[in-house]
Amino acid sequence: MSKKRKWNDEYVKFGFTCTTEKDGTQRPQCILCSTLFSNANLKPSKLDEYFKNKHGGRDAGNDIVTLRVKRARFDQVGTLPTYGFLPTEKHLLRASYEVAYQIAKSKKPHTIGEELIKPCALEMAKIVLGKEAEKKLQQVSLSNDVIHNRIIDMSVDILEQVVADIKASPVKISLQVDESTDVSNCCQLLAVVRYVKEKKVEESFLFCQSLKTTAQAIDVFNKIQEFFSRNGLHLDKIGSICTDGAPAMLGNRSGFAALMRKEVPNLKITHCFLHRHSLAAKTLPPDLKKTLDICVKVINFIRSRALNHRLFQSLCEEMGQEHTVLLYHTEVRWLSRGRVLFRVFELRGEIHQFLRERVQELAIYFKEPSFVQMLAYLADVFLALNELNLSLQGRGLNIVTTNTKLAAFKEKLVLWIKRVKMGNLANFPCLEETVTENSTLHPDFVAKVVEHMQMLPTSFEGYFSCGELQTYDNWILNPFMQNLEDVSGIKDDLIDLRHNREIQMEFTNSQLEHFWASQLEAYPALAKKALEVLVPFATTYLSEQGFSCLLHIQTKCRNRLNSEHDMRVALSTKTPRFDAIIEKKQQQRSH
Repeated sequence: MSKKRKWNDEYVKFGFTCTTEKDGTQRPQCILCSTLFSNANLKPSKLDEYFKNKHGGRDAGNDIVTLRVKRARFDQVGTLPTYGFLPTEKHLLRASYEVAYQIAKSKKPHTIGEELIKPCALEMAKIVLGKEAEKKLQQVSLSNDVIHNRIIDMSVDILEQVVADIKASPVKISLQVDESTDVSNCCQLLAVVRYVKEKKVEESFLFCQSLKTTAQAIDVFNKIQEFFSRNGLHLDKIGSICTDGAPAMLGNRSGFAALMRKEVPNLKITHCFLHRHSLAAKTLPPDLKKTLDICVKVINFIRSRALNHRLFQSLCEEMGQEHTVLLYHTEVRWLSRGRVLFRVFELRGEIHQFLRERVQELAIYFKEPSFVQMLAYLADVFLALNELNLSLQGRGLNIVTTNTKLAAFKEKLVLWIKRVKMGNLANFPCLEETVTENSTLHPDFVAKVVEHMQMLPTSFEGYFSCGELQTYDNWILNPFMQNLEDVSGIKDDLIDLRHNREIQMEFTNSQLEHFWASQLEAYPALAKKALEVLVPFATTYLSEQGFSCLLHIQTKCRNRLNSEHDMRVALSTKTPRFDAIIEKKQQQRSH
């Protein structure tokens, strides 16, 4: 690498000023003709040679005083503003940042600012406000590179806020870690953080970085260790990690969890509740599994052939159906089964007619009452499982609330079994519809339904067995109702808290985790013990949401984009500190 030359103020006598690039490289620029030279030309001999050959040297009336005056004038109104080396007016800079912020939030390409937003804004300003307003808006820079740099500035500012909050958190933080591949088949590692700030529990996007080669446990560990080290954070600040059940993540010997526990011995690891729910819901007896397989074959026959898909759609439209398209089934999507099976049940008559016209042997199943009843039951039970799955998704979920919902669902299953045995199908509307049509419910079928519902609680207990994070004291849920005989070690503080009327009113009007976060100053022992249970993530929902955002940002046309900054601005609940960013930007340009 060649040595970078440095600017000297004495070079003004040759008629030159200095411009500095982003990487710090200094380049000479002629103040008489605006020619910009490379850093290699930044030496007296070459500057003097150009000055004499091009502009006649000092003999042409270019004395040192005149050159200094010309340089000052050049710096104010010359070509430097074109290259962005002089401060832009603050309100124009703010407008540029605000537009970049909206582009990032909407996950749009950076070129949309210059290609669509600015032309539209100029046209509206010209029509509504006149040409003077149009000229003023013309100064707002919205080029592709400018928008990209603005988003980076805002992302860096948001990250600084999150890192500062993590350092100031009075309790240990919780991480949500997951990995997936982007549109260019590059493995992306995404992390979300939860921490306590100002009497509240907050969640924020942390980073999304690519794993360039392998996606093994050591690669994930190195990325997280590198990020924490680069931002002045220590791994022992992590209290818990939630991830999926992949061997690279939860392997007992060489998994990511095992590597993290070597650095942080008391670290708590949780397996995502949504992934465990999906695994538990896959338990099916042979007859019900065969029914599901037949439905999948029918869907593939109709949807995988373009002609069949169009003919079936036309048939449904002719018969006046609200829905005209079958849905694909996929094992990796949590809500796939319920929606797919319900749509098949809804269009079962049209499917039978279509398969019969196409001389498909699968048509015979849709006329068998036993098959239709099994299909109806599967549609009902998986729609119920879908409702449970949806209740486990979203922000702010903790292990206490998820355990409560799972316990309620398992209790409902016991009640549903009793009702089915008595012939009451109120909880299964699709099945009840088929029984009303056929007026019969075979005892063998009832036995199969009961068998499956008895298997579900067993399967759930296997995947949701009580672990170190899933056992909690009932006083965390309601400190004012718990029997003190069941509490050990913190009875004195709990008694004091119970007799505080203001705190009791605060408990009824706030979320559980926010309530305990607000008690850190008054009752630190109680609050910290409660937050050890409430802060850890229960699911990797936010990571999955982040990967959905990645699909919008990193498309086939933008597959080389480093999407971390765009994702941070798009997903973060924090707002960039525009005034601080603009002030810093203007200070950099003034130097």
